[in-house]
Amino acid sequence: MKRPIFKVRKTVMPGFGITMGCTLLYLTVIVALPLFALIMKTASLGFADFWAIISSPRAVATFKLTILTSAAATVFNALFGLLMAWVLVRYEFPGKRLLDAAVDLPFALPTAVAGLALVTVLSKNGWIGQYTEPLGLYLAYTPAGIIIAMAFTSIPFVIRTVQPVLEDLNHDVEEAAETLGANPWQVFSHVIWPMILPAFLAGSALSFARGLGEFGAIVFISANLPFKTEVTSLLVFVRLDEYEYPAAAALAMVMLLMAFAMLLITNLMQARQLRYAERN
Repeated sequence: MKRPIFKVRKTVMPGFGITMGCTLLYLTVIVALPLFALIMKTASLGFADFWAIISSPRAVATFKLTILTSAAATVFNALFGLLMAWVLVRYEFPGKRLLDAAVDLPFALPTAVAGLALVTVLSKNGWIGQYTEPLGLYLAYTPAGIIIAMAFTSIPFVIRTVQPVLEDLNHDVEEAAETLGANPWQVFSHVIWPMILPAFLAGSALSFARGLGEFGAIVFISANLPFKTEVTSLLVFVRLDEYEYPAAAALAMVMLLMAFAMLLITNLMQARQLRYAERN
C-alpha cells in the first residue's frame, strides 16, 4: 500500500507556526502587556478615586483642550491631506518626487525636534512669529501653536491612506460619467468620493488619535500652562514627574478609551460605506 504523498508548498517565509508565534509574541510584549499594566494600575484606584482624578478642574480643562485642538488639527489634515494626495496622484510637475518624499518627514523626524523647530519659527523672534505677533496673531505658547504641532505630526496619515486608493481608481468609470454629461464636480462627488471615503475616514481617525496622544511636538510650543495650554499628555507627564502613577494611569486610560471609541466609530462608518458601495 502506497503512502499518500502530501505536497508542501514552499514559501519564502517560515512556516505558519513560527510566524504566528512571533506575531503573538510581538503583540503580547509590545501591545498587550503595557495595556494590561495600565488597566491594572487604573483598577487599583477604585471608582471613587478614579472619578475624582479625571473630573478635577485641571483634568477636565486638559480634556477639553486636547479634544478641541485634535479636532481642529484633524479638520485641517483632512482637507489639506486630501488635496495633497490628489495633487500627487493626478498631476505631474517638477519636484513631485521630492514633495512625495517630504510627506513622510513628520514620521522620520523626532517629535521633540519638530517641536523645537516650530518654536523657532513661530516664537516672537521666529521667522513667522516676528510678523504675526505685531498683528495680534500669537502662535507660540497658545492653542493655535498646539494645533499646528498636532497637524504637522499627523498629516501623513490622511495623505498615505488616500493616495494609494486614488492611484488604483479605474479612470474608465470617470470617463463614462463624463460621456453621460457629468461635470467635474459631479464626477468627483458621485464617482470618486464614495470610493475614497473609507480610506479618507481611516486616515482622519488615525490623525485624530495621534493628536490625542501627541507629546514631543507640543511640550515645547505649549509652555504647559495649566488651564490655558496644558494638554492631557503633558498632565500625565507632570503626574509621573510627581510620582503619582495611579493618577497618570487614570488620565492615560481616559485618552486610551477616547482613541478606541474614535477608531470603533470610524470602522463602523467604513463598513457601512463599503456595504453601500458594494450594493451600488
